[in-house]
Amino acid sequence: MTKMETMATSEAFEKDKDWWRGAVIYQIYPRSYQDSNGDGIGDLGGIVQRLPYIASLGVDAIWISPFFTSPMKDFGYDVSDYCDVDPMFGTLSDFDAVISTAHALGVKVMIDLVLSHTSDQHPWFQASKADKTNDKANWYVWADAKPDGTPPNNWLSIFGGSAWQWHGEREQYYLHNFLISQPDLNFWEPSVQEALLDAAKFWLHRGVDGFRLDTINFYMHDKDLRDNPALPPEKRNSTIAPSVNPYNHQEHLYSKNQPENLDFLRKLRAVMEPFKAAAVGEVGDAQRGLEIMGEYTAGDDLMQMCYAFEFLSGAQPTAKSIAQVMARVDEAAAEGWACWAYSNHDVVRHATRWDLTPGALRAFVSLMMCLRGSACIYQGEELGLPEADVAFEDLQDPYGIQFWPKFKGRDGCRTPMVWERDNQNAGFSDAPRTWLPVSHEQVHMAVAEQEDDPGALIHHYRRAIAFRQAHTALAKGDHDGVKHDGDVVYFTRMDKGETIFCAFNMSETPSTFDAPKGDWRVIGQELGSAEVSGDGKLHLGPWQPFFAAAL
Repeated sequence: MTKMETMATSEAFEKDKDWWRGAVIYQIYPRSYQDSNGDGIGDLGGIVQRLPYIASLGVDAIWISPFFTSPMKDFGYDVSDYCDVDPMFGTLSDFDAVISTAHALGVKVMIDLVLSHTSDQHPWFQASKADKTNDKANWYVWADAKPDGTPPNNWLSIFGGSAWQWHGEREQYYLHNFLISQPDLNFWEPSVQEALLDAAKFWLHRGVDGFRLDTINFYMHDKDLRDNPALPPEKRNSTIAPSVNPYNHQEHLYSKNQPENLDFLRKLRAVMEPFKAAAVGEVGDAQRGLEIMGEYTAGDDLMQMCYAFEFLSGAQPTAKSIAQVMARVDEAAAEGWACWAYSNHDVVRHATRWDLTPGALRAFVSLMMCLRGSACIYQGEELGLPEADVAFEDLQDPYGIQFWPKFKGRDGCRTPMVWERDNQNAGFSDAPRTWLPVSHEQVHMAVAEQEDDPGALIHHYRRAIAFRQAHTALAKGDHDGVKHDGDVVYFTRMDKGETIFCAFNMSETPSTFDAPKGDWRVIGQELGSAEVSGDGKLHLGPWQPFFAAAL
């Protein structure tokens, strides 16, 4: 398909500018989704092959993790060319095929833009590091050493150690909030912002419907390079970095979260508006995440959504904690819009992380489809996949290698998707060896196995997504505040004359709950909704929901 044909297809693909509100987004980690050429690595051609399956789930959009040209030190999150496809994943023509196929199936396409930093192999950095006078000398964050030769300040890298790396050619340090090979771009330089906006335009013209913005709160840094203050031990948590990482010992007041970031986000929103494109920003902050989400999604000139980390945490959410999180969202981001997720490519899969039973897995996705906000599903969670056990000798993730064995890295959630039970690589690839080994513990949970089992989790995901999309109050509506009573979390969603009451028993034990007063009709029986008992109460079984529509 030519670029002209792709653009014509995209123009013909109608979408409301608010399509993102309440959308269900399916995250694809392309290395591990489907290999189409037998090299053991997933690719864009594989995504095209599996798009009918994705459409069958009923999702609104896909989010594809980075596939840009990259030396792959951080598996594509170290970009060396923003406007091309790494040969590992295919070609621009393959990407055009993703767009045209997805749009033909009614699925929108979001891509992962990594704007805060590049690879050290990017031509911009290669020029910048040469001397202090070239036209890109100021495109990265360079700083002189202290008089004693140590780094300019105490900022730490998420991947461990100092966030500063000495560079002999310039005799200066450069900033890297992540790997040493991922130097941070200098957003104080106007030409950097323009170059990144041009990259966004490139993909918008190719037909993308939006972006997932990696580390959106890291773009700007404090111009004066002030030291971050220490964070008291009682305020530390491991939502952004594992507890073994000293990154958690600082309050990151100056290395990220700068107010000037909003100016760039407004420019990016203006670029997206003519295309009716939407963005979900990843806010990485262990103390102020929800507050920043509120700042970044307020009004209609910033980001549409922000990716919230509260349900990516280690502790299994309870009815009480769910109500507390949603109350904090209502307070900190009353005008904003969250995008909820339980799993992604950076955390232990939630089936393992929370040690969930089959009933609990069903309850959690049913809950997500009823919460105010948009929803993100990570590939394989619709199968209930547990975290894979990857041996140290098979590890690829530098983060895991650095902090092994207390933190085993992110490879356990990135192993190849399981499609069939009777293939050496579960239908992912016909290569003798895949980039990460297929988990033998997951093979019996393959798509083909679950499709043939009416009681399998995959069908519950389809029903839950369809339930959300059948009720505009659930997808786009407001709520009356999320509350809890013992193990039961409950709330009412409202939109355009439709009112739906939702209650969930978030425990392994039965719960009794008062049925809502007024005239209601029980709905959601396909999701296991309880009926009102003769005593006017709800007798909820373990993990059982109740749904009712106002008459």
